[in-house]
Amino acid sequence: MNDNNNGLDSLFEDILAVPRRRFLQSAAGLGAGVLLPGCESLPKTASGQTLHRIDIHHHLLPPKYVAELPKLVKGESPPTNWTPARSLEDMDKNGIAMSMLSLMQPGSWFGDVALGRRISRESNDYAAAVVRDHPTRFGIFATLPLPDIEGSLKEIAYALDTLKADGFGLMTSYAGKYLGDPAFWPVLEELNRRKAVVYNHPLSADCCRNPIPQYMVNSAIEYATDTSRTIASLLFSGAAARFPDIKWIHSHGGGTMPMLWQRYVRQEATLKNKQELLPNGVLHEIKRFYYDTAQANSPGALAALLKLVSTSQVMFGTDYPYRPGAEVVEGLTGYGFSAAELRAIDRDNALRLIPRLKT
Repeated sequence: MNDNNNGLDSLFEDILAVPRRRFLQSAAGLGAGVLLPGCESLPKTASGQTLHRIDIHHHLLPPKYVAELPKLVKGESPPTNWTPARSLEDMDKNGIAMSMLSLMQPGSWFGDVALGRRISRESNDYAAAVVRDHPTRFGIFATLPLPDIEGSLKEIAYALDTLKADGFGLMTSYAGKYLGDPAFWPVLEELNRRKAVVYNHPLSADCCRNPIPQYMVNSAIEYATDTSRTIASLLFSGAAARFPDIKWIHSHGGGTMPMLWQRYVRQEATLKNKQELLPNGVLHEIKRFYYDTAQANSPGALAALLKLVSTSQVMFGTDYPYRPGAEVVEGLTGYGFSAAELRAIDRDNALRLIPRLKT
């Protein structure tokens, strides 16, 4: 028994050692906003506080969609008090200069092609209207009506060429198919040609909706697991290697993938066509993906992710309005990142991925 306890103690010490070591490097982390060179050009609040963070995981709740959703999904009860003004209020409190708007889950697919196209277009037009009203504070991760391939290709062109969207916000799966499924490759091919940024958000998989309702809400377990499923889909279908110019951002620190990656590597070893699907290997692809910090900003979650990837692949995300910006700011500033690491996560990685934000 003592040996087992000692092993657990050692494990927890290892998890917590990284933030402790880094904390000594960076007492300045909490004040990273005031350390930014050229910060005089960044937006400021009415009280003069400089805003520098870029929120990559910020939900759009169009009023028409929110009103319609309970009729489309039985039991769905989305927040009804979201407005752009409420987003801006939370952003101002937490030093967030800009948020990338993406449609809330479950997205635009409800089993009807015409409906999916309408919801996608309405959502994207609504996001564009918010951006027109607040051009320095919001960007667009446009919605696509997957699994409708023709409609999605048309919406890619409309979103990028007409609305000047910054990228796309997809769900982890559509009609039981995950993002790497060959059925979606015509869309991935166009996104790759456009060198698009593609953020994805989990939802409840058809296989596993609320399996233990007496104990847990569905999102507590299944959302993080669904992100891991779509990462596996991208890897083992060959899509990640086949479409290398898509810049993937995975929600919630990659879900449970940072704890499962060794299983992915073992799966890779069994592939007969490894050179075709994963010519550079599982870890190469995992290390070039990006991951946001929404609901993945505790010491354990950050330590697990940072064992796999560098801070250059981690991006600030809040999950607003489902989670407040303060939760993420406190998690990141309390971890003990250096000032340079914190600036990269808060802002610079997003600027590298989406150069338009520099202006």
